[in-house]
Amino acid sequence: MAKPEKLPLLNDYIFKRTFTKEGTTGILKDLLEAILEVKITNLEVRNSEIPKELIEEKASILDIKAEINRNTVVDIEMQVSDEYNMKQRSTVYMCKNIATQIQKTEDYRTLKKSIVIIILNYILYKRGSYHHVAHMKFEKIKPNEYVDMGYKVEDENATEELEMHFIEMPKFIKKNPGVEGKLEQWLWLISGREEKIKMAEDKNEEVKKAGILVDEMSMDPKERELYEARLMAKYNYDSGMAGAREAGIEEGIIKGKKVGIAEGEKSKQMQIAKKLKEMGMTNKEIMMATGLSEEEVKDL
Repeated sequence: MAKPEKLPLLNDYIFKRTFTKEGTTGILKDLLEAILEVKITNLEVRNSEIPKELIEEKASILDIKAEINRNTVVDIEMQVSDEYNMKQRSTVYMCKNIATQIQKTEDYRTLKKSIVIIILNYILYKRGSYHHVAHMKFEKIKPNEYVDMGYKVEDENATEELEMHFIEMPKFIKKNPGVEGKLEQWLWLISGREEKIKMAEDKNEEVKKAGILVDEMSMDPKERELYEARLMAKYNYDSGMAGAREAGIEEGIIKGKKVGIAEGEKSKQMQIAKKLKEMGMTNKEIMMATGLSEEEVKDL
């Protein structure tokens, strides 16, 4: 029998299964150390379970939530297609990381650092790098507001508790680096480029273990079935969103002229919602895509 095609780590289901499967803490630890450039002495995955209904949910997000060194909360997501909302979504992830901690205590001094990591199979930023690290930085001081306080070095960040990482795979592949660095080793495995994967696995035992896990899942009919179900759900969602964008463009133009915001916005939302309803999307998904209220969607 022919060997089944290898499942891609770029798929969010395969990515999460590989790095949260029982007994795989070592490979997630090695990946996070490579991205964050920190030594991890303690790692706890908080959401390793993947219910089947979540796999088939069109708009669901299969991220990895973990705590490292008992003082940092990390959220990792694999994103294959551009849904034109990643900058906003990553901000929401960051806020959720903070909000869930505040709900448990009112002592702000116990707040743990929050890190969001997004691995993208598309280009998001007009920046000449494949790995972007962002903090809440101060803007340049305006000359008319400058006060000479005698500081030799001034603070650059407003807080050290917020950090974002965006890794753009197309830029990494275009750069075509070697496999000497730990991050490069992991990204070549994620990319699926077999010619570089073998070299990366020879350099890094944890990368090799992850590769074996992917091979095992590729041979498992049940895992392949769940992968295909997730693939179809994402395809349906992306198709629905593409249709929504097209409907919005068509509705926003009447006889070659753009309608006014007050006049046309609600009509555009209703038109998009109707198309999404016809495509079989749930009321919740339609509300997320259009901004309509639950009552408005139910009345369609």
